[in-house]
Amino acid sequence: MKEGILYWDMDPVIFWITDSFPLKYYGLFFMTGLFLGYFIVKTIYKKENIPVQDLDNLLTYIILGTLIGARLGHCLFYQPDYFLSRPLELFLPIQKIGESYQFVGYQGLASHGGAIGVLIAIILYCKKYQVNVLWLLDRVAIGIPVTGAFIRLGNFMNSEIYGKPTNANWGVVFMRDDIIPRHPTQLYEAFSYLLISVILYSVYKSENVRIKNGQLFGLFLILLFLARFIIEFFKENQVAFEDSLTLNMGQWLSVPFIIAGVMLLVWKRKALKS
Repeated sequence: MKEGILYWDMDPVIFWITDSFPLKYYGLFFMTGLFLGYFIVKTIYKKENIPVQDLDNLLTYIILGTLIGARLGHCLFYQPDYFLSRPLELFLPIQKIGESYQFVGYQGLASHGGAIGVLIAIILYCKKYQVNVLWLLDRVAIGIPVTGAFIRLGNFMNSEIYGKPTNANWGVVFMRDDIIPRHPTQLYEAFSYLLISVILYSVYKSENVRIKNGQLFGLFLILLFLARFIIEFFKENQVAFEDSLTLNMGQWLSVPFIIAGVMLLVWKRKALKS
């Protein structure tokens, strides 16, 4: 065994609730991340002396937006032919094996789809509760990277979405798949997202930025999806068709978010000067 290499063989199941329904680390980390993000936003509300009575509804919107968006994103971005021919499997945790359906759990969630789902959910929430969209996005943007970090830690526990082979001493052997040391890209993303959350909160503390709705969200889009774009160079492709692409699907999907962030910052700066 090479010195410094981590040999990872964690069982992704914590325990079985029933014979066919497991409690996995991924689900636990996913929900923990969502509630930590909610707690951060709630803390910001209290800091600004803003009533928090509608935040529970916001959490519901974000959970639904995340799950629906992430599921649809995976199915439509990565395996459209398969899922469009089996629409029941789009939302139900089942798979047709032979002539019958069997419970298999959800076999794919895409973070870019989740991001789109959350954005739509927040817009709907703001429309219903008469909240300024950019104002809310600025504050939610501080908590979202923490949620993303915990989701990636869940991927690490699942031994999935890992990186390409590496000779670096910090490589990880995901023994449930092979015996090749690989970049632990799940950890790269998790640490990057936590750092982004710290940066955004530090910027948020500046009153000059805080009162200019949209600037913090624009910075969030640039930092988070630029980090994702760079880390994808070290990550194994998720599906076979990506092997023929100059950039993989994760990178192509990140580009519009980065551009949107730049455009938002430029627009807000011009608006402030006029």
